[in-house]
Amino acid sequence: MSPLDRRHFLKLAGSAALGATLPASIRRALAIPANNLTGTIKDVEHVVILMQENRSFDHYFGTLPGVRGFGDRMTIPLPDGRSVWQQELDESGSSRILLPYHLDMSKGNAQRVNGTPHGWGDAHNAWDNGRLGKWPTYKEPQSMGYYMEAELPFQFALANAFTVCDAYHCGIHSSTNPNRLFHWTGTNDPTGANGGPAITNQFDSLDASSEGYTWTTYPERLEAAGVTWKLYQNLPNNFTDNPLAGFKAYRQANEKHGNQSSGFPYTPYKDSDNAGNPLYKGIANTLPGGNTLNPDMLQGFSRDVANGKLPQVSWIVAPDTYSEHPGPSSPIQGAWYIQQVLDALTANPDVWSKTVLIVNFDENDGFFDHAPAPCIPARNPDGSTAGMSTIDTSGETHTDGLIYGPGPRVPMYAVSPWSRGGWVCSETFSHTSVLRFLEARFGVREDNISPWRRAICGDLTSAFNFVNPNDGMLSPLPTQTKLQADTVRASQEAKPQVPQPSEADQTTPVQPAGTKFSRALPYELHATSRADTAANQLDILFANTGSVAAVFHVYDKLHLDRIPRRYGIEPGKTLQDTWDLTADNGQYDLWVLSHNGWHRHFTGDASILRNGADPEVRVCYDPVNGAVHLDLHNHGSATAHYFIKDNAYYGHADWTIDVAPGDTQTMQWPLVTSFLWYDFTATLVDAAGGFTRRFAGRIETGKSSVSDPAMGSTPAQ
Repeated sequence: MSPLDRRHFLKLAGSAALGATLPASIRRALAIPANNLTGTIKDVEHVVILMQENRSFDHYFGTLPGVRGFGDRMTIPLPDGRSVWQQELDESGSSRILLPYHLDMSKGNAQRVNGTPHGWGDAHNAWDNGRLGKWPTYKEPQSMGYYMEAELPFQFALANAFTVCDAYHCGIHSSTNPNRLFHWTGTNDPTGANGGPAITNQFDSLDASSEGYTWTTYPERLEAAGVTWKLYQNLPNNFTDNPLAGFKAYRQANEKHGNQSSGFPYTPYKDSDNAGNPLYKGIANTLPGGNTLNPDMLQGFSRDVANGKLPQVSWIVAPDTYSEHPGPSSPIQGAWYIQQVLDALTANPDVWSKTVLIVNFDENDGFFDHAPAPCIPARNPDGSTAGMSTIDTSGETHTDGLIYGPGPRVPMYAVSPWSRGGWVCSETFSHTSVLRFLEARFGVREDNISPWRRAICGDLTSAFNFVNPNDGMLSPLPTQTKLQADTVRASQEAKPQVPQPSEADQTTPVQPAGTKFSRALPYELHATSRADTAANQLDILFANTGSVAAVFHVYDKLHLDRIPRRYGIEPGKTLQDTWDLTADNGQYDLWVLSHNGWHRHFTGDASILRNGADPEVRVCYDPVNGAVHLDLHNHGSATAHYFIKDNAYYGHADWTIDVAPGDTQTMQWPLVTSFLWYDFTATLVDAAGGFTRRFAGRIETGKSSVSDPAMGSTPAQ
């Protein structure tokens, strides 16, 4: 151990809490320094991927400080002035408003809350092309249930010790198998040329090779490129969570091995089988002997780690009881299983120092999540497109006209020596992002990924620090035994479901105040509006000067029954769209959302401005000095009296600036003390509601910062 590494280890091991609460395996997970030979992703020699089951981000982490949870101040607007948390529940011929409610273990069976509908039809009804106002109507009332740290001590600690991604979306608005197809292959075969398009749980068992999918999977690409890989599962109890079993090539590999067409009897996988039947390790019984009665369910995986035979890429499929799926499993049992994976990896410090563990979830079940999904523009009832895109949108629409995805947010942890320290990464990701991370490391491209997803969903590399990963203090993790986890599950199972509060007894969920260290993001987004008083219309120019593509969501608050417009814009490009104000007598109220809390709000009345000031506000970024510049324009014939007010970070200070006809005034706003976050409103003092502009977001400088310090501490709005 080098002197630097030894000092780092002693600093960690010296923590009383660390020494008192952690077994040796978890201490090693935090304290073993990263392999840092090149300071790049090439230092990663192993990627292990564990995909768990059916939880949404808000359901798990809406109350985790420092992430975009219940304290989000920039959310989807709903009709009648409702916030996104005030969801409409229609049942038994009546309607009520249902808020998120705490699945409190002390009040009922929170660990085994009933599952909810999560198929193609109900998912689209609940998402409603982004309007998202009647979630529990289509997903049942318990879909609004959420956990707190008391129910998820390990999950919270894992997020606080390593890196949690709060903009990671599942692949498709549907169920398990279609999402896992996106995860393992990058697609669901949208054209139907190779057995798809998959929108339901079809071909999810190891049956005869006379039927099944025929497109190329990512493990096949790895095999062809000479990158070692393996899928670890116990058979027959893999909860039908291995989508490779639905492909003819893998079914043929099973038959070649001598198993029956139904997949039984399963025989243990042997390394000697590789050369002649390389795909068999994708569907074989690679964890023989592991079952719910055996505490060492991962013995095959553990043996490969201990013997230095861990492949470059590994996928783990958990048995049903430890998959975290509502019903057969529970959060506490999933926590135990993740702990076992960490135990196995950290038992060999040399392997762990070179390994990235990705833990994600295939879909959200039906559990509510409030963030808008980064989908392509939808179709209006008249067939026109609600929005625009500079990105090719092919492969993202089903034959019934519904959009595939990405779907709602799900939890995702980046656990590795390069992602320690309690970080949040807020770049937009989805299941194809895991494949792109493998692309970035091993150079094997997945051609199935659609142009939209390749542009919009990042490659996960922003969640890691490959340059100098061995600096900084780390946080401890709690531990538990299998018996403890199973005992809690059993005690919870004996209780009735957690009661749903009456409408009169509801309280809005509160996310505790707090920030996380936040990874630098690749976004630099702009939206500038101009009211054309002569044509009675509002024009908005969207621009993307960042390094990745972005999605803008626009909600017309005067017409929330309409499908929100979405705009997909590549780096260096712009789009302009127009809103006809004739039917609203010149009034407009447009609410714009984008990545990581970026927000613009354009309200006003064009008729008021027809014979006076003609204002326009543009926001310019100064990343070098950590500031924003407000360019206050006046294209009219009378002086524009601007009133600027801070909304969050500077004590609600305000300024008044006069701009003469044909002139421009610039106001510089330094953001050092707000960690580069801004939120301010500009109004025209004497326009009587004719002009208001709100601008909020974070300036990206290429350096890490912190999450939004104004998020949390107050009830969700």
